[in-house]
Amino acid sequence: MEITRTFDIVDRLVKEHQRDDALAVKRNGKWEKFSTLKYKEYVDNFSYGLLAAGFKKGDKIVTISNNRPEWNFADNGMAQVGVVHVPVYTNLGHEEYEHIFNHSDARIIIVSSKEFYDKIQDRLKKAPNIEKVYTFDEIKGLPNWTEIVELGKANADKYKNELQKIKDSIKTEDLMSIIYTSGTTGLSKGVMLCHRNFIENVKGTIEILPVEADGIFLSFLPLCHVFERMVNYLYQYKGCGVYYAESVDTIGDNLREVSPNGFASVPRVIERLYDKLLLKGKELSFIKKNIFFWAVNLGLKYELNRANGAWYEFQRSIADKLIYKKWREALGGNIEVIVSGGAALQERLARGFNCAGIPILEGYGLTETSPVIAVNHINYPYLKFGTVGPVINNVEVKIAEDGEILMKGPSLMMGYYKDPEKTREVIDKDGWFHTGDIGELQEHNILKITDRKKEIFKLSTGKYVAPQVVENKFKESQFIDQIMVVGEGEKYAAALICPAFPFLHGWCFKHNIKYNDNQDLVHNPKVIERYQKEVDRVNQTLGRHMQLKKFELVCQEWTPETGELSPTLKVKRRFLKEKYKTKLDRMYGYTDETGDVVEASI
Repeated sequence: MEITRTFDIVDRLVKEHQRDDALAVKRNGKWEKFSTLKYKEYVDNFSYGLLAAGFKKGDKIVTISNNRPEWNFADNGMAQVGVVHVPVYTNLGHEEYEHIFNHSDARIIIVSSKEFYDKIQDRLKKAPNIEKVYTFDEIKGLPNWTEIVELGKANADKYKNELQKIKDSIKTEDLMSIIYTSGTTGLSKGVMLCHRNFIENVKGTIEILPVEADGIFLSFLPLCHVFERMVNYLYQYKGCGVYYAESVDTIGDNLREVSPNGFASVPRVIERLYDKLLLKGKELSFIKKNIFFWAVNLGLKYELNRANGAWYEFQRSIADKLIYKKWREALGGNIEVIVSGGAALQERLARGFNCAGIPILEGYGLTETSPVIAVNHINYPYLKFGTVGPVINNVEVKIAEDGEILMKGPSLMMGYYKDPEKTREVIDKDGWFHTGDIGELQEHNILKITDRKKEIFKLSTGKYVAPQVVENKFKESQFIDQIMVVGEGEKYAAALICPAFPFLHGWCFKHNIKYNDNQDLVHNPKVIERYQKEVDRVNQTLGRHMQLKKFELVCQEWTPETGELSPTLKVKRRFLKEKYKTKLDRMYGYTDETGDVVEASI
């Protein structure tokens, strides 16, 4: 059957891909599975319930939820009656929640748990348009989402024909969702996406996904994030089952339990999986440890298309039997693809995992592009390390004179909600969307991202620094969790470094370094000396003007909850510059005030 609206995917599943585990979630220690028919039943009853409650096409509903089957029931139930879904991150600040509740014109909110209800309770007083808050979990004193479902069941006969008429009337160009971008500065903008945006992005990537209809995918990135939401539709379009992990912390256990064929991830999660593998290697006995890290180093040199020659491939086959096979088992044993998006993936990770028979396909896109613009394929020559792969077949890309990537295609957003001025700022008169990223097109229409246009800065010497390039180099170090490079208008580049504290703690234990807490730790001369050594090492791989002349260690981990990172784990530069102003001033000699951060210079 032809698919033109997101809810068509559910109807197609019923007709062509029925299964007992269309959706699954682990709760109370057990995997709870929902069949295709049960999925369809919940979706339809939710639609009937909305109609019975007086909802009309164009009304808005906010959801604040973890990943779970109920999210899908509500999402498609809304889409079938033309209600606009506004999915929101669970870790936003009070000001952002208040902004979205009011700006979106939402009528009701559905939260998944008491924890999230408590976070928004005070904001509701300043959002008079919100009529009611429902919950997915059972919470005493609050209406549950099943009340809408039960209302639907009671009125199914009354609204059955009307629902079909509404579904038939919904066009592929109709607004179906508003996603508020989690930008690193200012209040977020509401990106308006229609059915066509998502469906065309699914169709543009479906042939790239190397998994058959009987496959299984694990899902753990927030479904409110456009990347995970699109691949969630993609998996279901393909006919695969989707299993929702308990949390990011349980990914390793859930992978081994479910043995999925793949998952989507952001680079930070892939980095942590890789670091866990390395830590296990360091715990091995002397001979086994040497074999392990021989295999690791072999992976870092991996080239596609057997370009390293027969001797390398022979060594790789040995490493596969001794080491790589165990890596695959640690990820469930059946991984056919990992799709990475949301930020730049370190090239060493792409090489290492692909060498080990764990294909990682890095892609690129934005919320405004629904999201995929380009993505690597599974095979050479359409897989190239250090790039985001070929532009997908139903999207156009061109590079502007200043290097900015411009995009045009059916997955381009309708615009920003209630903000035509900002829409005109990013979509020019010829319909080209200005991504704000700098890049180049290579052979086979492969796209390479070199930096964020807005984040490139000029030193007082006239030299330009691309901070993401420098940051990704430094984040390859096991000592460094996060880093922010600065230097706009200054003589040299410098950086705030957030240590990888678990690894640093282990290093201190091994070297018998005593400390009271992390603040004490980053003042320790031996720790400073070790980070100095690490900075010296990475600097040697960079051009002179890109090298860090000074750095400071911070004593607190950066997280979305504490404000240093966006919900998609990107560094919030403005926030960090305000938070660490004294430290930044000290690196450039503007103050000699001492604080809880340690200065070191080259």
